[in-house]
Amino acid sequence: MRVLIIGASGGTGRQLVNQALERGHTVTAFVRDPSRLSIQHPKLKIIKGDVLDYSSVEAAVHGQEAVISALGHHRYFSTARIVSEGTRNLLRAMEIQGVQRFVCETSLGLGDSVGRMGLFYTFFIIPAVLPLYFWDKMRQERLISSSNLDWVIVRPGALTNGKKRNSYRHGPKVGNFIWTVRISRADVADFMLNQLEEDTYLHGSAGVCW
Repeated sequence: MRVLIIGASGGTGRQLVNQALERGHTVTAFVRDPSRLSIQHPKLKIIKGDVLDYSSVEAAVHGQEAVISALGHHRYFSTARIVSEGTRNLLRAMEIQGVQRFVCETSLGLGDSVGRMGLFYTFFIIPAVLPLYFWDKMRQERLISSSNLDWVIVRPGALTNGKKRNSYRHGPKVGNFIWTVRISRADVADFMLNQLEEDTYLHGSAGVCW
C-alpha cells in the first residue's frame, strides 16, 4: 500500500516509517526537516513540507492510498493551532485527491476517554501543563469526525520509548481512572498500521495502552 506518514520525524512517526517499510508498504514521509529522519530504504521517499502550507500537503497526498498522522509539536504553552489547522489541510487534500483511509494519533483523555489517563494526568498534567495542546487536539478530533473519510482515531496512553511488546489493550473503554497508563511508541505504531486494513474502529476512536 502507498502510505503517507505525517509527523514522520517524531517518536511515533519514526516507528511508523520503520514498521510500515517492514510490512512492505511504499512510504512517503512528510517532515519539516529531512535531516531529522535518518532512514534509508528503496521504498521510502522523504518530502520536506509544512502542514500549514496547503499546497505542500496536497502535493504529498497525491497518489497515496492511505494517510497516517502522528502530528504533534512542543509548543505546549502557545495558542498555536498547528495540529488542528494542519489536520484541516490534510483532510481537505485527501477529499480532493480521493484518498479515503485516514488513521490519526491523538491521546487518551480526549472526548469520551476523559479521565482514562489516570489521576496524575487528569488533575495535573492535562489541566496545568497541556491545556492548550489538548484543546488543539480536541479541535483536531472534531474535524476528523465530521469528515467524509474512512477515519480511525487512535488514543494512546502516556508514551514511552520502550520496545514493541506486540501485546496491548485497545478499545473505547481502555485506560485507568486512578493509575497512569502507558504504552510504547513502537506498539502504538503497530496498532495504527493495523488500522489500515481493519474496520473494527472505522469512524470511531480506540484507546490503546498496556
